[in-house]
Order: sequence, then structure tokens, then C-alpha cells
Amino acid sequence: MDKKLLKKCNDLIIKHKIEMIDLKCIDLTGYLHHITLPVSPNILTKLLIEGVGFDGSSYGFRKVENSDMILIPDLSTAVLDPFRTTPTLSFYANILLTDEKRSPFSQDGRYLARQAEALLKKMTGLDKSWWGPEFEFYIFHKVRFDTRTASSFYEVEHAEEFFRNAYHAANPFDVYDDFRDDACKLLKQFGVNVKYHHHETGERGQQEIETYFTDLLQTADNIVTVKYALFNFARQRDLFITFMPKPMYQQPGNGLHLHLYATKNNKNAFYKKGEYGNINQTGRYFIGGMLKHGPALSAFTNPSTNSYKRLVPGFEAPVALTYGTANRASAIRIPKYVNDPDATRFEYRPPDATANPYLCLTAILLAGIDGVVNKIDPVKEGFGPFDKNIHDDTLKDHIHFLPRNLAEALDALAVDNKFLKLGNLFSDELLDQWVNIKQQEIKSIGTMPHPFEFKLYFNL
Repeated sequence: MDKKLLKKCNDLIIKHKIEMIDLKCIDLTGYLHHITLPVSPNILTKLLIEGVGFDGSSYGFRKVENSDMILIPDLSTAVLDPFRTTPTLSFYANILLTDEKRSPFSQDGRYLARQAEALLKKMTGLDKSWWGPEFEFYIFHKVRFDTRTASSFYEVEHAEEFFRNAYHAANPFDVYDDFRDDACKLLKQFGVNVKYHHHETGERGQQEIETYFTDLLQTADNIVTVKYALFNFARQRDLFITFMPKPMYQQPGNGLHLHLYATKNNKNAFYKKGEYGNINQTGRYFIGGMLKHGPALSAFTNPSTNSYKRLVPGFEAPVALTYGTANRASAIRIPKYVNDPDATRFEYRPPDATANPYLCLTAILLAGIDGVVNKIDPVKEGFGPFDKNIHDDTLKDHIHFLPRNLAEALDALAVDNKFLKLGNLFSDELLDQWVNIKQQEIKSIGTMPHPFEFKLYFNL
């Protein structure tokens, strides 16, 4: 028990007259849940010792006949929740088992993230990984959707419509610049520092907010926080936002691009001046591991059927298992505008925000670790570098692509999952549960008539 941290949190309770303690945790698929406890004497001490029991089967973690689990607050994540009327101190929670030792639950995403960082150091000698996410999302002022036995529809209304390039559009055409300004100030209250924000290429209200680099666990926490904050902030303003990869036909999709590098002895471990993209051999091995395992990674980085409506060849979507400088069609792009050795990194472009961020980032890190350990050279593997259009006729027969749908991603995971089991991180039980959940989603959508099918076939 960290007594200094405990005192700091108890001081917050007194200073802000906190009346409620809130514990937050995502389920296996990434949905956020919470439980709230009224403040009582020594409540944090009690929670650290006893925790709060909950039904793990309802989170997709355990079978119903053995589902009791425990939530323990991580005091380092304390934040005042501005969306609660009653003064509330919120924490992310770690998940423990109900055995005598109160063992960490091996499928808890936050536990996996910590274990993955430790494995990075043990297996590669690198100290830590650093991640900078880009959040793409749409803002609508009206949304309706439903699916029933005899009806299925969606309808969105937007306040923006561009007839020229919407990328970095200025006001008054950028209707939501004030929304993004206020959202950035709000995120700062949550401890999330924003690098910049702007209008994205989508002509019907697409936005982007990019945040600064943090380590794996904090980045995954921040992804959950950003979504929580933006969903609530939009609701307060009678707006609707979505991170869906492809919410509209013939409009750009939403990605969750992840900028990534690693450090050793407080220096960028991927940097070497004069090499391609200023990325050294260690960085290239890391890239090689990610690209080699890219199809299997898709089961965690792009885990929805909607993900693959964004990942369509022929557009700017990052569908090619290649890397290059400033090449946005490649899965991995090395930003050409970066001159600072400490900021040299590459960007993994396929992920989207339907992912469980803890599983997504951990899986990517494990692929990179495997690349470094087994010296997977992306050049020798044929992954690049490519600086020309990857859809060029001279290249199309030499390039591998990401899966075309979720079923193909799950098939790739079935064949290639050994790298996920490094350090016993992804258990067979976790993989089986994940695949079962995703196969049920595929089955449900596969048996549901699509509205467009009525146009195609109703009168045929």
C-alpha cells in the first residue's frame, strides 16, 4: 500500500468534499462499466484491502458458475469526475481473483499491459514503450438507429457539408472548433494532454484530437478516458459523437492511429541518423514483427465487422502490410516531418477505436517484441520500404494486405498466435473467449437483412 498516494487521495476527498467513490473498468469487448460507493470513514483503505465484488461473467471474463471477482482501485488514476452532480472521485480499477492470495486476474487488460512492459525489458533490453494516439470521430446533431425483427435502419444528421477539401478547414466552415477547444480543456482536467486538434477529411463532421506520448498502460487508460469524456461532453451539448470505423457511406472512416517508439537509458532506442526514416535496426525488427503478425493483430486492432468497411483497398485506408515514409496507404508510416531524435517514431495506422485498448496495445507490443527477439527484418520479408503508391501495378503482386473482414482476421489469429503467448500473457482461455464473442457478432450480422439489400433484391 502506497501511503503517500493514499494520503494524497484522502486529501482530495477532504478538499473537494467528495461524497462518492467511483470505480471504472472496461469489459472484454471494451465497454466501460462502473460502480459507485458513498464515502465512509477510511473507505479507500478498506477498498485497497477488501475491494468490491462483482460478477465477472457479465464482463465477459468468466463462466457464470465461477464468476465472482474483485475490483481494487488504482490510486494513481484518481480524478474528479466533472460529469457527476454529486462530488465524485473516480479511479480505474484492477481486477483480482477471489482465491486466498487475491491473485491478479490474468485476463485483466491493465494487468496485461503492465506485464507486457515488463516483458519488453526482459526480452529486448528496452526500458519502455511510448504511444501517441490520434482520435478520429464524427459529430452529429441528430442520430436515430434501430434493429428489430421487421425493421432495420440508421439515420444521422450533420451540421457540416463541404464542397471543397475539409482537411484542416477553418471556421466558419469548421463548425466544431469551439467544441474541440473546450474538449481539450476538459481532457486536461482528466490528466490527458492534447498535442493538437483539427477538422479531418470527412466532409460531414469528422474531427481529430491527438494526444502526447505516454507509456502503454497510461495510453490505454487515456483512450478509455477520452472516449468517456467526449461521449459525456457531447451529450451535455445535445450532440452525438461516434468513433465507429465507418459510420457513413462514401465518407472517410475513423482510425485510432498509434505513434510508437521505445526508450533505453532515457534515449530513443529506435533512432539512428542516416538510416531509412532515421529508424535503426532494432526499430526495423520491431516493425518487421508487427507487419509479419499484422493479419493476426487485426483480430485485436480492428475487432468489429464495421472495421473492414474502413479498410478498403484503393482509398487512403492503411490496408497494405508495408512500411514507408509519409505513405498513408501503408500499415506503418514513418513521419517525414520529424527531425527531433527523441521524437523519431513510426505510426501504426490500421487500428480503430472499437478495440479494447489494453488488448490492442499489448498485442502490438508483443508482435514488436517477437520481431526484435527473432530479428524479423522487414526488408528481407518484403514489407518495404515503399515510397510509391502501393496500388501501383508493378507492386500489387509483391504486397500482402490486411484481412478483408473480421472472419479472415480470426482465421489469421487461429494460425498465428504464438507471439501473443510470450511470457504467458494471452492465455488460451482469453483467446477462446475473444474468438467466441467475435464469431457471435459475425453470426448476428450475417443473418440480419441489410437495408441496402432491400434496394438490391426486394423487387428482383
